[in-house]
Amino acid sequence: MDSDRRGQWLRGVLDICVLAMLAERESYGYQLAQALDVSGVGPIQGGTLYPVLLRLQKTGLVTAQWREGSAGPARKYYRLTNDGYAALREGGSAWLTFVGPVNDIVTKGVAR
Repeated sequence: MDSDRRGQWLRGVLDICVLAMLAERESYGYQLAQALDVSGVGPIQGGTLYPVLLRLQKTGLVTAQWREGSAGPARKYYRLTNDGYAALREGGSAWLTFVGPVNDIVTKGVAR
């Protein structure tokens, strides 16, 4: 896939993906990046992910807490707030409403 196109798509949905990952469990940045990659979103660079996490924290959708690592440096763990869960429900619902018709259109076009 064209990396520019993937980047444009990702910018539009990365916040929701991060919120959804954090709804499953709290996590730190590198762990989130790995989970997103494994889930099929692809590799996410720190220069892309950490600004998203900072924005989510500044808007009160996630909280962050530094914790000492047992075998390395301290890590900043992120957790959803109640507002974060609400934003995930609202944003996730809006995304699903949007992507359904897009999938239908593209599926018809590809099948020709």
